[in-house]
Amino acid sequence: MSDRALQDAVIRALADAPYRASPEWRGRGLADASRVERYARFLARHFYNERIVNFFKYSRALARITGRRPEAVLRQPGFDALLSTLVLGSRDSARTVAALVARYLSEGESAIPYRSDLLRYEAAMMVAEAGARIWREQGEGRRERAFPERVEGTVLLELEYDLPAVLPKLLQPWSEPPVAPRRATTLLVARSPHGRVAVARGNQAVAAVVALADGKRTLDQLATRAGLDRAALEETLLGLIDLGAVRFSTGS
Repeated sequence: MSDRALQDAVIRALADAPYRASPEWRGRGLADASRVERYARFLARHFYNERIVNFFKYSRALARITGRRPEAVLRQPGFDALLSTLVLGSRDSARTVAALVARYLSEGESAIPYRSDLLRYEAAMMVAEAGARIWREQGEGRRERAFPERVEGTVLLELEYDLPAVLPKLLQPWSEPPVAPRRATTLLVARSPHGRVAVARGNQAVAAVVALADGKRTLDQLATRAGLDRAALEETLLGLIDLGAVRFSTGS
């Protein structure tokens, strides 16, 4: 095994709990298993602490009302139980941890009416950020011969409250929890290939295109199914592509 391959194997073992427990890794006998496990768990707590503090910052600001800080979940038995399954950076692990955080926070005392919407929003942000990055630019080819498809991790949230109207206020000084207007709001959460997570307000056209962009329909087929003319579709796609919600594939 080359030095590079050895280094890659050790890094993978520290980040990937199932691989760390596999005969493939253990059979190599490269390091003391208990020491590797302790360090890997330390890394996992640090990794998810950083992400929980970042993506659940609004719930963190409400901790004096709810009595629960999001990162406290890392000291709960539920998180300990996950440590043997987590793959740092994977979307599945992010989804599992985000759900655990949301469940923990939802159990705290609170009369905040938009809390459920807020937890869904924060969890979606954390999940969208996860997954592999693209480190080199890739050409899209000619779009007239390509097929729009939704990017994995893209989430369309249908909320009861207008969260964008209240989120900035939560991070400012307040004595009473800011109030969110109660009006139906559609938010699109997506991530660029390089890891930038963005949120945009959605509408009926955006929802239709995101739902129908499966990498199999041509632009004309997609326009017909979404009930849009070609110009409106292309305008919508430009915004979705810029956001990272849709890309062009070569079809299947």
